[in-house]
Amino acid sequence: MLSQYRKQLADKGELYLNCKVRPNSAKTEIKTFLDNDAIKINVAAVAKKDKANQELIKFLANEFEVNKSNVTIISGARDRNKLVKIVN
Repeated sequence: MLSQYRKQLADKGELYLNCKVRPNSAKTEIKTFLDNDAIKINVAAVAKKDKANQELIKFLANEFEVNKSNVTIISGARDRNKLVKIVN
């Protein structure tokens, strides 16, 4: 499923992801793909002082092989449900 998102990013130059984030996990990883085209991601950072959001950005930048500056949380910065934009 992740390869589908990578292809979309390569084809269109940008990608919008619905992420359901679980902070304070043992490690940062994609847990599952949900039915509503959302990705459930465990994040190994606490949800204080923007640490979980920064860890999410770092993780997604690494997964999609882009710079961290190309990953932006569009909405939900203070919520577990986030809309993230990734540009190539």
